[in-house]
Amino acid sequence: MSPSGPLQLGFIPLVDAAPLIVAQEKGYFAAEGLSVSLNREGSWATIRDKVAAGALDGAHMLAPMVLAASLGIGSEPKAMIAPIALNRGGAAVTLSTRLTGDGGAGARLTHLVRRRQEEGASPLTLAAVYPFSIHNYLLRHWLVGLGLNPDVDVRLTVVPPPRTAALLGEGVIEGFCAGAPWNAVAEAAGVGQTVVRATEVWPEAPDKVLGVTEFWAAANPAILLSLIRALAAAGDWAADPHNQQELVGLLARPEFLDTAPEAIASGLAEIAFAGAAVNPPRREQAGWLLEQMVRWGQVGEVAVDKVAERCWRPDLYLAAQDR
Repeated sequence: MSPSGPLQLGFIPLVDAAPLIVAQEKGYFAAEGLSVSLNREGSWATIRDKVAAGALDGAHMLAPMVLAASLGIGSEPKAMIAPIALNRGGAAVTLSTRLTGDGGAGARLTHLVRRRQEEGASPLTLAAVYPFSIHNYLLRHWLVGLGLNPDVDVRLTVVPPPRTAALLGEGVIEGFCAGAPWNAVAEAAGVGQTVVRATEVWPEAPDKVLGVTEFWAAANPAILLSLIRALAAAGDWAADPHNQQELVGLLARPEFLDTAPEAIASGLAEIAFAGAAVNPPRREQAGWLLEQMVRWGQVGEVAVDKVAERCWRPDLYLAAQDR
């Protein structure tokens, strides 16, 4: 625990922050003897920087972010680890209803992109929530399937998840890839239509993890194991269908997601929080993420096995279960 007080953990207002929120509100942190302060943050870059600087002890973090931070891609290098995965699923691509019409969203988008190129107009702007995210890779993969080059034919930008639906409605962006509930929020507002979900393309892909620095983990081994156990127990609770109504109400509270319960409930259907296929960090997943980073020119030569072994720590997850 932080010498100056409670453990400081950060989260972004997304449905997949549920394990941290449940662990706090349902007493799983307390059952492990942990005093925790949850900090709602505005962007993934803020999460990364605060964890790296020690302002946060750990955080709800994009899986590829742990790898990027450790490699020093997009920021100063800071060795980070993922000792537990928090979820799979939830990411989806949503396009503006200005493009989707009655269907054929991909064809409409491709036609508009090509027409703007012929006219010499600026490219359409699409957003992902962070460069090192399953969301960026899903959006790029989908565009390639349409015959588009995501680095040439469109303009890709970064938008914090809570801003995506609003910017879509304002016409600042024409589509985005983000996690639940923001795709459902855009649909409920009548400004967007979801066209592809991560679970349809990469059902085994990791999404969020608990991210801590290697230094903090080494300095706080017992606290880390307690934290892993609390989050695993909270994930089990969140995954139980009998708890869904209570979970939706909990996540909807102003200090957490502060959005419509209906959008949260819709997002829950796409997310897995618990189980042997979800929580233990699998190093082949880290390797796959590193391959995506290489594919899209975010990193050059990289020792995939070495980086995956250092950053993805199933040994710590297993140690937490064997107390």
